[in-house]
Amino acid sequence: MLKQRLAAREPLLGTFLKTPHPHVVEVLATAGLDLLCLDAEHAPLDRTTLDLCVMAARAGNLATLVRPASGSPESVLAALDAGATGIIAPHIRSAADARALVASAHYGPGGRGYAASTRAAGYGLATMEEHLARSAAETVVVAQIEDADALESVEEIAAVEGLDALFIGRADLTVSLGCSSQDDPRIIAAVERIVDICVARGLPVGMFLGRPGDTSAWRDRGASLFLLGSDHSFMRAGAAQMRAITGL
Repeated sequence: MLKQRLAAREPLLGTFLKTPHPHVVEVLATAGLDLLCLDAEHAPLDRTTLDLCVMAARAGNLATLVRPASGSPESVLAALDAGATGIIAPHIRSAADARALVASAHYGPGGRGYAASTRAAGYGLATMEEHLARSAAETVVVAQIEDADALESVEEIAAVEGLDALFIGRADLTVSLGCSSQDDPRIIAAVERIVDICVARGLPVGMFLGRPGDTSAWRDRGASLFLLGSDHSFMRAGAAQMRAITGL
């Protein structure tokens, strides 16, 4: 189960889905990945295509995190009702943002709205007690840190009860800090600081890396969740490799 593997800080490898079609999910479900991030923030996944992609992932026993356009309660509800394993919410800037995210992803006072008719609830087959218990045990909530002002609140964000991990959005962080390279010393220092804070608190932390070869160094530092590449980059790399191999 993804939530338990994440908490144990097992090394987890996933990728981003950019193409809004369940066939791509079906293919990726055969690739041996630990999870798939459905990127509704930067790709055209509306509620219908998101629903189909989650269905395909579940059929292939592949865990899914949805990155919605925002961490709004409506976006979180739509993803979780469709049966996604969890949420990776962009642009979490404060502990208040993180607490609101956790509340919207879980049932309880002021939290996620309940419906028994969803895929997540087995289309009415699960009792309320069963569905509430399963959701509490399995729903993954990840806060993405990618803004300069969030750096001032990382300690407070990491302390929010109910968060399963922080995820570092290095590209946005680079732009937010006024840099033009993800290898800028300021960016490296910021990423190291976030990782160190999470390790000190016992909170899992993950990141995107443009170079998969960098994974081992960050793994040694304490990161455990890696979302690398995307279906787009795989298609491009495969086509380029075919061109190179054939010499045509």
